Amino acid sequence: MPKFAPGTQLKNLQLETIDGATTHVPSPHHRFTHLQFRRFAGCPICNLHLQSFASANDRLQRSGIQEIVFFHSSVESLLKFNSQLPFPVIADPSKKRYRDFGVESSLLSVLHPQAMLQGIRGVLRQGLGFSLRNGPLGLPADFLIDRSGILLAAKYGTHAYDQWSLEELLAIAQGVDAASVQERG
Repeated sequence: MPKFAPGTQLKNLQLETIDGATTHVPSPHHRFTHLQFRRFAGCPICNLHLQSFASANDRLQRSGIQEIVFFHSSVESLLKFNSQLPFPVIADPSKKRYRDFGVESSLLSVLHPQAMLQGIRGVLRQGLGFSLRNGPLGLPADFLIDRSGILLAAKYGTHAYDQWSLEELLAIAQGVDAASVQERG
């Protein structure tokens, strides 16, 4: 699968969220759009990670960042596990968007020690009520896109817990803002 590099002009997307609303990539109302490609609905690793973004949604909004999260799960599964998130959640059970963005799967995704540790933490926090229906082998990915659709930064995870933290995302966005101020300078 082809992977995107910073500087790539991405196609505009109109997506349906799990609650039936429409969202756009890039967001016309924010300076940045952060796409997170997660694993499956109820994934304890993903849900633990997303809680840090959900609890800091006000900070993300003040930084001009619109979060959009993809899962390779059905709407029904996502409504059970992820309907409380304060940002758009997209069901992609066929993994079309995953393929479009070059996001892969790997047998080793859950065998990395950091992924195993976060998985245990997530299970302890949420319990065992999740389903592996669409497979546990997906890898995460992050993309930061500007308002015009230019990919500013990308991270393709190598294991299940290999993604940008909230602080890393904010630092990347702040660095982009600082660079654009210097260019106008």
